[in-house]
Order: sequence, then C-alpha cells, then structure tokens
Amino acid sequence: MPHIAIISSSVRTGRNSHRVALYFQNYLQANGHGTTEIIDLNEYSFPVFDERLRFQKEPTEKMLDFSARVKKADGIIIVTPEYNGSIPAALKNVTDLLYDEWYHKPIAMSTVSDGAFGGSQVIIALQFTLWKMKALTVPAMFPVPKVREAFDETGNATDKAGTDKRAAGFVKELLWCIDAAGKMKE
Repeated sequence: MPHIAIISSSVRTGRNSHRVALYFQNYLQANGHGTTEIIDLNEYSFPVFDERLRFQKEPTEKMLDFSARVKKADGIIIVTPEYNGSIPAALKNVTDLLYDEWYHKPIAMSTVSDGAFGGSQVIIALQFTLWKMKALTVPAMFPVPKVREAFDETGNATDKAGTDKRAAGFVKELLWCIDAAGKMKE
C-alpha cells in the first residue's frame, strides 16, 4: 500500500487551498488508496533559502524533516493556489530546497483559485520546475475553480459525487505512476 504525501502549499492568512488538501487526505483514506499525511508548509515557516539542502552546512531539523517526509512518500499530491499566474513563493522555495528527493518521484498537481479557471496557469510553471528536477509529473490534473464554493473549511466537497468522480481519475493516474516507478526501481 503506497504512502502518499499531500503538500499544502499556501501560507497565506485565510488560505483556501488547504481545504483541497484535507479533501484528498480524507478521500485517499476512505477509499483505501494508501496511507497519507499532509505536509503543511504553513507549519514550517521556512526562511527564504540561499542554497539547496545538500549544500547547507547546518540544516535545521525542520529542513531535514521536510526532506525526509518527501523522500519517504511513494507519491505526492501538491495542492497549490495560483498567485498572480504562478507558483506561491513558499512552494517555489521548498521545491528549490530539495533536488535528489524529487528525482523520479511521482507527483500529481491540484491547482486552486477563487476564480473560474482553477489555477490553470500555475500548472505550467510548476510542471516545468518539476520536470527540470526529473520528477515524474502525473499527466492528470485536478483544477479547482471557485474553491470556497466547492469545499468547506474541513475539506468536504459541496458536490461530493462529482468531486469524488473527478478525484477517482486523478488518483488512478497517480497510483499508476507510483506502481510504474516502483517497478522501474526493481
């Protein structure tokens, strides 16, 4: 059974994308798709990094914890809002902190916005960054437009049946990539 980490990328006050991270944790567990954990960037309060982790002379416990949690995961779902058409600074910061940890890691992306497009522009920047690090980006996406109307604060979808149907296809692709990556390591 795979271990899937869900990175909740927003550190803003009143953030809404965390609702989607909670949804995925509940969905994955309820459907027996594996063990899960949320890696909440809001809980780390990282400074802006001046170097990748492997080159830092005295990495903090939080940096090492983040690295270990990413490394331990068989697959990752990144839930990210779109800020001004791009990646939130907190997510770009931790993406660039690591390198080897992303190598051949299956990563699925869920983009979120308050508007009608569901964060569709952020996917391009994030996917390109992850490709450069040789992560295995999952071709399925899970955009969430009008997130405050789609999910409550505890991660419950207002259209549970429709959302679960979309999530099933998204998660199926992630699980396929996790399985394929596992076979390639053998």
